[in-house]
Amino acid sequence: MASALNIQGVRKCFGKGEHSVEVLKKIDIAVEPGEFLILVGPSGCGKSTLLNIIAGLEEPTEGAIHIGQRNVVGVPPAQRDIAMVFQSYALYPTMSVADNIGFALEMRKVPKAERQQRIAEVAAMLQITHLLDRRPSQLSGGQRQRVAMGRALARQPQLFLFDEPLSNLDAKLRVEMRAEIKRLHQASGITSVYVTHDQIEAMTLGSRIAVMKDGILQQLGTPDDIYNRPANTYVATFIGSPTMNLLSGRSLGAEGVALGGTQLAAACPVAAGQDVTMGLRPEHLVLSDTARWRGQVSVVEPTGADTYVVITTEQGDLTVRTAPNVRVRPGDTVGLDVQTAHVSWFDAAGVRI
Repeated sequence: MASALNIQGVRKCFGKGEHSVEVLKKIDIAVEPGEFLILVGPSGCGKSTLLNIIAGLEEPTEGAIHIGQRNVVGVPPAQRDIAMVFQSYALYPTMSVADNIGFALEMRKVPKAERQQRIAEVAAMLQITHLLDRRPSQLSGGQRQRVAMGRALARQPQLFLFDEPLSNLDAKLRVEMRAEIKRLHQASGITSVYVTHDQIEAMTLGSRIAVMKDGILQQLGTPDDIYNRPANTYVATFIGSPTMNLLSGRSLGAEGVALGGTQLAAACPVAAGQDVTMGLRPEHLVLSDTARWRGQVSVVEPTGADTYVVITTEQGDLTVRTAPNVRVRPGDTVGLDVQTAHVSWFDAAGVRI
């Protein structure tokens, strides 16, 4: 049965005294029952440390971790009723796939008939029934990751923890396994926490995303919130590919914004005269022959479904997402229109206005 997870005021410091390093700074996250929470951020942001604290592999310097109604700080990992899937598959090489999946059940002295039934159910769910007699060395990377997930699923824990489980897979397998993990979560309904540095994984998998940087929670919200209403310029540029275009300017109030020598009629939410940063997703810029805002094409990047065009302007380089059949070449001068309803505004400190 799904269980809520509550992370309350969690701090983590390594070292003591003047050599102490604070890697988590008062993290507060309430995870709803059955939710799929993504912890995302660059290397060193503290996301894996937080996952290890939830798992019991590290203890917090301060704060509480509640799984259901129980504070599990100080409780050994084996007694937390969690299952973890690692970047490394960590399968037992001398055991068959069936034995790997059922090993945790055997250790808990689950009766053999019940154990075999559960192995069969999990194997069918993961579409690996035909692999049950094989050894890990006879499997592909994607198959091994399925077995690792099967071992976690077989236990029916209160909480799933995923630590960058797709990092070792090639691009095609990552896409397939993303869909597989999402399908499994929808089928099981078990509360899950997933660590990744890949913002595409974060956007496609999560019901909510926690964006972290330097041990600080920058924003917690749905994929739509994170993408369309970023809390600050860090989130705006970390989430989204290509990244959000940021332009420094000065507010003209209801009349718009001055960007260097260019004035755009995009009503600014702060008083005239204040410094602001204007954020534009690449899909909210439109190439237009009649637009007054001009620039020169420097790079054209076809991707199949879209073409990204990098345009050099007086305000800096801007990336525009266009149709795949756009006919522009490096060196062309083009105009830019802005879909003003989608503009994000940030103050001088980079915080969303």
